[in-house]
Amino acid sequence: MLSIETQEENGHTILLLKGEVDASNSVILDEAITKVVVDGSNSILVDGAGLEYISSAGLGVFMSYLEDFQEKEIDLKIYSLSERVYEVFKILGLDQLMSIYPNKKTALES
Repeated sequence: MLSIETQEENGHTILLLKGEVDASNSVILDEAITKVVVDGSNSILVDGAGLEYISSAGLGVFMSYLEDFQEKEIDLKIYSLSERVYEVFKILGLDQLMSIYPNKKTALES
């Protein structure tokens, strides 16, 4: 199960992820990111503290936005991933393609 809460803070849109992202619910993540972009946000922070698991389908959602966000100068930062979830990003080399930070403070300061 996945739940996503959206918050606004100092010009940033924060998506708080809770639960698991897999093939059965990755569309929920995709729709949440799309809505934030359509609403005009150019700074998206993803709080992964509550993210327990992410499958390749979930990672694919983030990957699908990389080029588009670069072209539109939309900043996407992910923070507070558990070691287990971070390892999935790292194994696939996504830590080199995406901005991943240990905590919210570090993400905001970068």
